[in-house]
Amino acid sequence: MRNNLQSTVRDLQRRKARGRRGLAVLEGVRLVEEALAAGLEFKGALVSPDLARTTRGQALTAELASHAIAVEEVGSRTFGDLAGTDTPQGILAIVQPRLWALTDIAGGPMLVVDGVQDPGNVGTLIRTAHALGASASLLLRGSADPMNPKALRAAMGATFRHPVVQLDDGPFITWARERGIELWAAAADGVPLNRAIDARTSRKEEGLIAVIVGNEGAGIRPQLNSIAAQRVAIPLARGAESLNVAVAAGILLYEVVRGR
Repeated sequence: MRNNLQSTVRDLQRRKARGRRGLAVLEGVRLVEEALAAGLEFKGALVSPDLARTTRGQALTAELASHAIAVEEVGSRTFGDLAGTDTPQGILAIVQPRLWALTDIAGGPMLVVDGVQDPGNVGTLIRTAHALGASASLLLRGSADPMNPKALRAAMGATFRHPVVQLDDGPFITWARERGIELWAAAADGVPLNRAIDARTSRKEEGLIAVIVGNEGAGIRPQLNSIAAQRVAIPLARGAESLNVAVAAGILLYEVVRGR
């Protein structure tokens, strides 16, 4: 792959190519460090002279060499054309991410993402779910690709350690029913979150909860709302219309995990 690293990076900007090849592009020192620490398989890396200008970049170059990872140096202009950020840090790596499955999910609350289209939001949702102790993030139809370079940067390495499973509606609904998972759908007109938590605690219920958050504009699709055991709302100050989807998911997960 060494002679084709540049063309591979270009190809992997497309979702279909990432799915077909089972590969992804990582950009930036921190993300590559996280991938190395997580034990991902590297197919190669492109570096520009900018990487060697920092001590951290020099250390990363040495670590790539210690793992016998093919590294190709390109000029700053060429690198800038390949990078997806305005101020690139001088490294792009091609990796084979772990393919998570439903069998990788342990017990505990989880996050379900329904049709969130912005890759940055999807990455932030994964990072938030991982940080708050959710057992997994399930991405349903219409959601952005978690292997999108922007989503990977926003997740800050959480994608490498936290199970992220992409599912169609049917398999998800069947799996949730078989596991006895209680679905809580975020909704502006739902039961206040604190009341829902208190009611569950008083009933001494101990089943698994999956928190569902929906599309940035349209919200959760009707077919998922219709099977939710609970529609819950985050009380907002008067005049406040809504929260960013990742912020809302963080609040919901924090309360659900704390109250389990």
